[in-house]
Amino acid sequence: MTKELICKETKAKMEKVAVHLQEDLRGLRTGRASTGLVENIKVECYGDFSPLKQLAVISTPDAQSIVIKPYDTTIISSIEKAILQSDIGLTPSVEGKALRIVIPPLNEERRKKLSTHAKEFGETAKVALRNIRHEANKQVDKEEKEGSMTEDDAKRTKDEVQKIIHEYEGKLNDFVKKKTDEILKV
Repeated sequence: MTKELICKETKAKMEKVAVHLQEDLRGLRTGRASTGLVENIKVECYGDFSPLKQLAVISTPDAQSIVIKPYDTTIISSIEKAILQSDIGLTPSVEGKALRIVIPPLNEERRKKLSTHAKEFGETAKVALRNIRHEANKQVDKEEKEGSMTEDDAKRTKDEVQKIIHEYEGKLNDFVKKKTDEILKV
């Protein structure tokens, strides 16, 4: 493998980690209604588990509520059960052929807990980045040992991988800071 190929693969893997972190952070409550709070909740229906976003139209008619309109109204109770069992701490109410979730304002203690949760997501993502860097460096060492990469090229490649991880750690820190600021804002 060449330096460019190793760096390209490393960057692609790190980008996936960044995207995953953004999805995790979208699922945290901020005191405002967001479809991201519920869209990835797994609902048991038709003998399998599916994300809620595949089973219903999810909307936020105002800043304090989420409305879920299932494509098949027979699964409303399954959706309600899945939301209650999830760890988002919200209670849906059935309104005819739809569910409504009212988002209560967050108290100070809950805000701090959620911001800690966001930071934990960020740390988990950073560990994933470090594992990717470790894999890339192992690949470089293997290439150098086999003789398909010179010692100088190996050093340059490792330096490039290090630059990439610094770039992505910065992105992850920005995502977490933005989310914690959003959570702590009253």
